[in-house]
Amino acid sequence: MAVLGAVVVGLIGVAAVMMYASGADARAVAGQKPQTVMVATALVPAGTSAADAVAKGLISPSQIAAKGVPLGALNKIDAATGKLLALTDIAPGEFVIAGRFGTTPLGQKVIQVPDGQVAISLTLADAARVGAFVTPGSRIVLYDTYVPAVAEKAGASAGTKATQVLLDDVLVIAVGSTTLTPPANAAEGAPAAAAGALVTVALPPDTAAKLVHGIQTGSLYAGLRGTDTKTNLSQIVSDTTLFTK
Repeated sequence: MAVLGAVVVGLIGVAAVMMYASGADARAVAGQKPQTVMVATALVPAGTSAADAVAKGLISPSQIAAKGVPLGALNKIDAATGKLLALTDIAPGEFVIAGRFGTTPLGQKVIQVPDGQVAISLTLADAARVGAFVTPGSRIVLYDTYVPAVAEKAGASAGTKATQVLLDDVLVIAVGSTTLTPPANAAEGAPAAAAGALVTVALPPDTAAKLVHGIQTGSLYAGLRGTDTKTNLSQIVSDTTLFTK
């Protein structure tokens, strides 16, 4: 009986060893199977969205052995992941880990530009941006004061100007403090620099071109829109019409 028991125990041990060996072989084979993982093929700057990185060829899929895939590695960039931003620079050759992406890169503020639009920044003096009341999310009217082409051709005085609504409904996406002009040289007796801010707005590409032209050629002034505000895009106020009824 004792001999029989020893034989049974021995058979159980052999079976266990064989089962473990079989499982180890299966795990080894599984570990060698290729698996798709996203890898940085070029430097991915902090603040780059995952979707843009793929579109620009900065990130691409690669096949490696499953056992070599690090924890959290992405195997694709889907709609949800594509909107996230690289928190820090991702060097070429690095695996793209989910934890490397988020909503705001470390150490900096990143604006969110609405889909299909571009961000344009302009400097406005405090008075020209309704004091400090224009904030991200505000909607503003932009007025442009310029020298009319007709006045230039007619040889009118340099002081002849006109003001008109350039854009009547503009979304502000960021307001950053800055100085409009360098500090004045006290020895020259020049006036002190005007306090102001850099205002960043989001616009469709064709409208953005109008704003850039206005920035380059005129003087812009912002008004804060109220509910259901209606502006007259065709109204032109000039030196000659300013006091007319």
